[in-house]
Amino acid sequence: MRLIPRALCGAARAAWRESFPLGGHAVARWFPGHMAKGLKKMQSSLKLVDCIIEVHDARISFGGRNPLFQETLGLKPHLLVLNKMDLADLKERQKIIRHLEGEGLKNVIFTNCVKDENVKQSLEYCIMVIGVPNVGKSSLINSLRRQHLRKGKATRVGGEPGITRAVMSRIQVCERPLMFLLDTPGVLAPRIESVETGLKLALCGTVLDHLVGEETLADYLLYTLNRHELFGYVQHYGLGEACDDIVSVLKRVAVKLGKTQKVKVLTGTGDVNVIQPNYPAAARDFLRTFRSGLLGPVMLDRDTLQSHPSAGAQGHRPAETDP
Repeated sequence: MRLIPRALCGAARAAWRESFPLGGHAVARWFPGHMAKGLKKMQSSLKLVDCIIEVHDARISFGGRNPLFQETLGLKPHLLVLNKMDLADLKERQKIIRHLEGEGLKNVIFTNCVKDENVKQSLEYCIMVIGVPNVGKSSLINSLRRQHLRKGKATRVGGEPGITRAVMSRIQVCERPLMFLLDTPGVLAPRIESVETGLKLALCGTVLDHLVGEETLADYLLYTLNRHELFGYVQHYGLGEACDDIVSVLKRVAVKLGKTQKVKVLTGTGDVNVIQPNYPAAARDFLRTFRSGLLGPVMLDRDTLQSHPSAGAQGHRPAETDP
């Protein structure tokens, strides 16, 4: 939720961090290599498909895509599906599309596979569905089955990466014409372009939170929300005012939710039980609330969009209109 009285954050705005301390964060430790086995299996399955759909998170429209997909699988027609549009701030959707067109991506659609929005646009061929972990590849397949076959889930989905572990057999998604999809495991790039891109991917659930650290991720989330003037967390948790100190925010979240724990403290007169906030539990709730959309839509790549002006309207095909 964006509409917060400006007086709420006016006094604190001068203290907003202009950058996030990236030192000491070794992004290579977060991501389990380039997952060569999965990519090799995709290559061997190319002969079975006519088209490739790459699914990515609409909140990080420009960053975090695996360049090896284009290098290794780029011989097939390519459609980029930016999923989770319901969680993304898409007020500048046309600018996003033009920016991607400038990168050579001519076929781009936005979807919400939970509510089956825009999904029918993607059904054209026998298709292999690829992407980094936890962007909604299995959800897209299940959504197409619901719309065209009125059938339930064919692939497991979940809110964490690693649910799909192998290239699956062909999954029917339509009767007339007869259409099949291949689900594939999420494959990350062998080298993430920057620590900040890694943090954005982690915020979207691409890796397990504990590999990065829940409190580190919560701190980056707070930094991002404040910089974008998205103060929905203040109202959601009843904090009274915005704050840029993650320890203070998590302490208040923990108290609000009753997430506290007894800790023994050694004093000169013996052990004393002290009630302390459960910071990891509060951080997990903060992240879960963000990912469920309760803190409002966000465009994590907004800085990229603003720093790279898109080409003018001339020379481009008319972009799709908002649904």
